[in-house]
Amino acid sequence: MEQYNVTGMSCAACSARVEKAVSKVEGVTSCSVSLLTNSMGVEGTASKEEIIKAVTDAGYGASLKGEAKKENKAAADSEALEDHETPRLKKRLLTSLGFLILLMYVSMGHNMWGFPLPSWFDGNYVALALLQMILSAIVMIINRKFFISGFKSLFRLSPNMDTLVAMGSSASFLWSTFVLFAMTKAVQTGNTAQAHAYIHDLYFESAAMILTLITVGKMLEARSKGKTTDALKGLMKLAPQSAVVIRDGKEVTVPVSEVNTGDIFVVRPGESIPVDGVVIEGSSAVNEAVLTGESIPCDKEEGDRVSAATINQSGFIKCRATRVGEDTTLSQIIKMVSDAAATKAPIARIADKISGIFVPAVIAIAIVTTAVWLILGREFSYALARGISVLVISCPCALGLATPVAIMVGNGMGAKNGILFKTSASLEECGRVSVAALDKTGTITNGTPVVTDTVPFGKTTEEELLKYAASLENKSEHPLARAVLSKAEEKSMAIYEAEDFKALPGNGLTARVNGSVLTGGSVRFIKGKFKVGESLLSEADRFASEGKTPLMFVKDEEVLGIIAVADTVKKDSAEAVKQLKNMGIHVVMLTGDNEKTASAIGSQTGVDEVIAGVLPGQKESVVRRLKGRGKVAMVGDGINDAPALTSADIGIAIGSGADVAVDAAEVVLMKNSLLDVCAAIRLSRATLRNIHQNLFWAFFYNVVCIPLAAGFYTSLGLTLNPMIGAAAMSLSSFCVVSNALRLNFCRIYDPSRDRKIKQKEKKNMEKVYRMDIEGMMCPHCEARVKKALEAVDGVVSAEVSHEKNCALVTAEPSVAKEALSKAVTDADYTVKGVTEA
Repeated sequence: MEQYNVTGMSCAACSARVEKAVSKVEGVTSCSVSLLTNSMGVEGTASKEEIIKAVTDAGYGASLKGEAKKENKAAADSEALEDHETPRLKKRLLTSLGFLILLMYVSMGHNMWGFPLPSWFDGNYVALALLQMILSAIVMIINRKFFISGFKSLFRLSPNMDTLVAMGSSASFLWSTFVLFAMTKAVQTGNTAQAHAYIHDLYFESAAMILTLITVGKMLEARSKGKTTDALKGLMKLAPQSAVVIRDGKEVTVPVSEVNTGDIFVVRPGESIPVDGVVIEGSSAVNEAVLTGESIPCDKEEGDRVSAATINQSGFIKCRATRVGEDTTLSQIIKMVSDAAATKAPIARIADKISGIFVPAVIAIAIVTTAVWLILGREFSYALARGISVLVISCPCALGLATPVAIMVGNGMGAKNGILFKTSASLEECGRVSVAALDKTGTITNGTPVVTDTVPFGKTTEEELLKYAASLENKSEHPLARAVLSKAEEKSMAIYEAEDFKALPGNGLTARVNGSVLTGGSVRFIKGKFKVGESLLSEADRFASEGKTPLMFVKDEEVLGIIAVADTVKKDSAEAVKQLKNMGIHVVMLTGDNEKTASAIGSQTGVDEVIAGVLPGQKESVVRRLKGRGKVAMVGDGINDAPALTSADIGIAIGSGADVAVDAAEVVLMKNSLLDVCAAIRLSRATLRNIHQNLFWAFFYNVVCIPLAAGFYTSLGLTLNPMIGAAAMSLSSFCVVSNALRLNFCRIYDPSRDRKIKQKEKKNMEKVYRMDIEGMMCPHCEARVKKALEAVDGVVSAEVSHEKNCALVTAEPSVAKEALSKAVTDADYTVKGVTEA
């Protein structure tokens, strides 16, 4: 997506116009314009010159983001988000107020309440009117931007909010000028009473008051809009400006833009890490709160990764740069938040369509209102006042800002807590999830096997068992071997040197240690070679039922005992599952483990459903089946999760996972915690509620106020002065933006306010069958069975494994189990059973 800065937009009608103009350019596949950040995101093959020309032809300005020099890019991006509008509007407002106060003193203070004026104004009604006209004209000149933008847009047949303000103010001024000429004629003819009566038909103060009040609203709106981008500006300011690198054996301080991949840099305590890298010397505690929101520092030592903008708190470390410039983690986060702000949430499309026709409709209503009151016999000044009130009270901005301000604040709130939404749509959809599919390894569990139990047998001590086991496993590359070695290292245990090491078929190891033959491996392997007591076997069965892998070790013919190894459940996984269920979300765990191990993990965490024996390639099929129950969020961290993350309605990747998974997901969690899934859903729901409140207010305001301004409620004694209308319009957008800022106080980690949302179940159009098949010996057999199954009419896909002797078949409900069995049997394989997964 290419991003552009857009200038000259003043309301939602403007952004709709720009979007429409760019969308017509050949080669543009999608265009999204943000009034909030004055930016535009464009996808497609169109050149930047064509896009900028389309914006210019529509009456606005555009430039490609990031055209600043590389070393100043972060500063330029931050500068682009700085609030330059509020100071300008404040200056304009204060100047306008000075002249408006004088005008109000003359027009209302003197004429209505008898405030004193110099004696030469006594009875000189024309001089009073001329003074009002001059003061009003000065205020109009100060706020000339409304007229330039408004009439320019009107002449291009694309009126905007400025057009409404300019027409309302101009109509008041021109009518008052006409009355001034009529007053002059009355004075010339000696009709002093008539001249005095004309004083009450002057609307010079309305012309000035409309402009000043709208400027008040614009300033409040600009100030509040500036606050919505605080999170993004804060991230940009975190980017370090310099780095200390090693050049020719000496430490040299250079701008961070001059650091290249592979450079060696040093970081002292209290300094920010300049770029992403790997520690090659030293150790320290690094505060990563700027990226993850986690305040507890992380210990870093040789081989550990460090990220730009995180703070080195204790030790001196030397690192090798791995990612620099726009490739650093911080830069990617900034890009994600910025891109999300440049996209549009689906819920915003309705408001955008209305904004596109809103201004012409309001102008038409104002003209009709004026005409109707004239036809009904009311004086022209009254009819004109009603028409002007309609013009100035109507507010397309409240409609246009209702969604983007809430999305921007929600995205910023997520970024501060290490939750990144790649698009506005993902922030909107996350709260509508009804099924959460959680990958087991690395998501629910830590992803690294650890020793959980050590059970020595006979006269063997626990220390001896672990020492011999570590000595044997020292030369093995198996993950379970690393778990045993880590346990020995944890206890600072010196191990023996193993000789004649061999890995045996059937999950076994053997080596010679201190003159004795050590053998280790699975219970099945050891039981097949040595005599094992029933008590030890029952202990092994207990471990297996708990989802652990029991490893047995034998010295010569003597059984030393059992070491149980397991991929342990994260400390917050059970709490996260509980919170998801309290939100009304059906929680499913996907794993390739056997039924017994999967059930053990499932019972520990309390998930609603366990789907075991799922091959990596089958996860996508399972996710497609789960979609029958509603919107599905898939949470994973591995390369093999990428297809499922893409297939799900919302893909959520754990930030510590593989880059492929992060790229495939719509939501990225920087912390390795499932509680952030709950927080993301809470934030999404809060943002959606805020958007609904904003849209309700925007529609309600216009639906109620336009008829009131038009005089529809005069029978009830309700009429609206144009100045009151202008005040109401100026506050409407401010209210919408202020309401969105309340999201900054959302407690996304507080489950006390969670409530179950009733989800609409989608009709399940597909079923998944598990087939147990005998006779497959190799990948060629897999391919043959797959081809046979997918040839059956109604079968969507088939995932086959000769190693697990099974197939997972996704099919339409009309497909019978018998048809699947016949297809496999005809291919010369034996079907042992077909069950619905």
